[in-house]
Amino acid sequence: MSLLYPRAFVSCIFSAKTMPPEQKIRVLVAKPGLDGHDRGAKVIARALRDAGMEVIYTGLRQTPEMIVSAAVQEDVNVIGLSILSGAHNAIVPRVMDLLKQNKMDDVIVVVGGIIPDQDVAHLKQIGVAAIFQPGTAMDSIVHFIRANIKPRTVPTAG
Repeated sequence: MSLLYPRAFVSCIFSAKTMPPEQKIRVLVAKPGLDGHDRGAKVIARALRDAGMEVIYTGLRQTPEMIVSAAVQEDVNVIGLSILSGAHNAIVPRVMDLLKQNKMDDVIVVVGGIIPDQDVAHLKQIGVAAIFQPGTAMDSIVHFIRANIKPRTVPTAG
C-alpha cells in the first residue's frame, strides 16, 4: 500500500474532551469499489492534512476488507469513504461489520460523495457518523471530525 502523504505534519489543536494534544488525528481516506474518480478524495485528504491531521490515502478500487485491514495497520481514528458509484448500500455495511468484528468501536466512519437523501438515514442507523454530500465546506468536515473523535482506550486484560 502506498501512502499519498507522509506521517509528519503540523500539529493541530484539540479540545480537552477529544484527544490529548500530543496525539494527531489519523484519518484513512479510501475509494471503495470500482469508482475511478478520486479527485474529490484527494482534495479532502489535502484539506485534512492542511488542518494538521495525519492522512493515509489508500488509493482507488479498495475492497471493504482492504480498507479495514489498512485501518487496523495504521491505527486510525477516522475512516473517510468517498463513494460516487452508487455502491454505498453494499460497501458501507460491510465496512461497518468488519470494524465491529475487529473491535474497532473507537473509529468513526464518515462518508462523502453522491449519497441520495433517502439512503442517509440507513447509513447513520448502521453507525456512520456523518454523510458529506457535494458542496459541503471543508471547514465543516474538519470541525465535525475534531468534535466527534473518540479518545483511544487501552483494552483491559480479561
